[in-house]
Amino acid sequence: MKITLKDGSVKEYAESKSVIDVAFDISEGLARAACAGEVDGEVVDLRTVLDKDCTLNILTAKDPEGLRVVRHTCSHVLAEAVKNLYPDVKLAIGPSIDTGYYYDFDAEPFSREDLDKIEKEMKKIIKKGAKLEKFTLPRDEAIKFMEEKNEPYKVELIQDLPEDAVISFYSQGDFVDLCAGPHLMSTKGIKAFKLTSSSGAYWRGDSNRAMLQRIYGSAFPTKDELNEYLQHLEDIKKRDHNKLGREMELFTTVDVIGQGLPLLMPKGTKIIQTLQRWIEDEEDNNWGYVRTKTPLMAKSDLYKISGHWDHYKEGMFVLGDEEKDKEVFALRPMTCPFQYYVYKASQKSYRDLPLRYGETSTLFRNEDSGEMHGLTRVRQFTISEGHLIVRPDQMVKEFKDCIALAQKCLRTLGVEEDVTYHLSKWDPNNREKYIGEPEVWDETEQDIRNILTELEIPFVEDVGEAAFYGPKVDINAKNVYGKEDTMITIQWDALLAEQFDMYYIDQNGDKVRPYIIHRTSIGCYERTLAWLIEKYAGNFPTWLCPEQVRVLPISDKFQDYAQEVASKLKANGILCTVDNRSEKIGYKIRETRLARVPYMLVVGEKEQSEGKVSVRSRFLGDEGQKDLKEFMDAILEEIRTKEIRKVEVEAK
Repeated sequence: MKITLKDGSVKEYAESKSVIDVAFDISEGLARAACAGEVDGEVVDLRTVLDKDCTLNILTAKDPEGLRVVRHTCSHVLAEAVKNLYPDVKLAIGPSIDTGYYYDFDAEPFSREDLDKIEKEMKKIIKKGAKLEKFTLPRDEAIKFMEEKNEPYKVELIQDLPEDAVISFYSQGDFVDLCAGPHLMSTKGIKAFKLTSSSGAYWRGDSNRAMLQRIYGSAFPTKDELNEYLQHLEDIKKRDHNKLGREMELFTTVDVIGQGLPLLMPKGTKIIQTLQRWIEDEEDNNWGYVRTKTPLMAKSDLYKISGHWDHYKEGMFVLGDEEKDKEVFALRPMTCPFQYYVYKASQKSYRDLPLRYGETSTLFRNEDSGEMHGLTRVRQFTISEGHLIVRPDQMVKEFKDCIALAQKCLRTLGVEEDVTYHLSKWDPNNREKYIGEPEVWDETEQDIRNILTELEIPFVEDVGEAAFYGPKVDINAKNVYGKEDTMITIQWDALLAEQFDMYYIDQNGDKVRPYIIHRTSIGCYERTLAWLIEKYAGNFPTWLCPEQVRVLPISDKFQDYAQEVASKLKANGILCTVDNRSEKIGYKIRETRLARVPYMLVVGEKEQSEGKVSVRSRFLGDEGQKDLKEFMDAILEEIRTKEIRKVEVEAK
């Protein structure tokens, strides 16, 4: 038997060997550090027996897959600790994830004090160093085994497996859990761990199922790496838009108004307004869009034509009952069918195309309560929506231009490097979810693939993520906690024109179906605001700030001059306030920094007598005295060019 190692060297054995045996044969130090093996590309237990030629890579906690094994084992230790402390709790699932691991329990909510108690129990379990041992049972025996342990969630998981499946379990001392592995050889392999938080989670992500309690944790090879990660968690909490946005009075939520219905406060509204005006001007003046304004609701008849009623009704807010009411309406989850009727209002020639309709659209989607979070997942939101009606021969160029517009928006906001591109495809194994023939899907997906390749844009392909009527490019970004959301979508639609009987008259006088591009240029304004809060930790580029300058009179004697300065700034379109409070200037400066205002102008006797201002900024700190016109010219240029300056002076 020949075993080819990572460095290309070959080990030969006359008899079968386990992965851990080979690790010891290479070196004792490697064997002690080993977490798992990678055999012919598959991650396996160190216990796995090798009995034929293969490639082998010994994984340690320094390898991503090795670290996942450590974290997976830690999730089992967590489950054992919870069962020791709370015997009536029922176990659900406990996988490793990119940032650590979690385990779901049917239990009462866990407090921070509970987590601390569980951590202590976990340390006791790890110290005992119980070996993890794998065993298997036929499906019927496995179901009976878990029924006897009164673990209904485990029983359900096993019942979903094929009847001829062989079910694997891992034991560590007296504790046994359903699991495919792989795992460490013993619990002593866990060197540094921490339980970080807990939250509710629906069983199998279904809001109609039980609400479970999820405990999150992480584990690392060393305490130093763990402490570094915990410090990182503290840092990102400071950037969490749900926390920081409320502290900065950008938005709030109120129980009596409803979940997923945030209130944008004046400062947040000003940022959204600035973004909206910029996008509308950019689209209309530079990219040839024309504006529409369409209703927020429509009869169900409209959505039945588009197919949304059959494919998306559960995600809509329906007003009325089809069995009782003559007319049933629904709040719109999208704008496309409305704009189609703008197009159909008059006959179009091939010379009229492309037609680019843009609308700042308020939309409504009935999101599950467990999915909603801050501004990123809401039930009412506003997007920079657009639909391009094009001839087939114009489709590729217009699609490229939509990508170019999106990239310009990302570049201007300073987030171009923070995104990933996805080709979202249909799932041919789930035909009822989609309209159209397979040939159309294959062709349109290949068209998008060719465009992204030609533009040299790296992308991944996601099966099953397409809309029911066409594939799309999704431009995604991660929040501070690593969760990925779609920020911008550009969609190829070769099907809905048929549904709505849309056509144009070609050169020969024949009726021809157009193609449609559904797209956003900046996506959802609320989600974009959340993204920017976290990206800049509230220190927005000056052009986006709801307050760009704050004038600070040193004492009451200089309030009139402060107001005079502010009036000149406002007359030039600069967002400005005056701090007229009877506080010491040092206190006012600190408060202005905490408010993340990019510029403060301190005015006193010298400034008043010379017609100047003393400038302090979060970019350079104390910039000294300047003529007011000099300062205004500089900040107006910064705003006009949408410059993104590096913040040097942080709020403390």
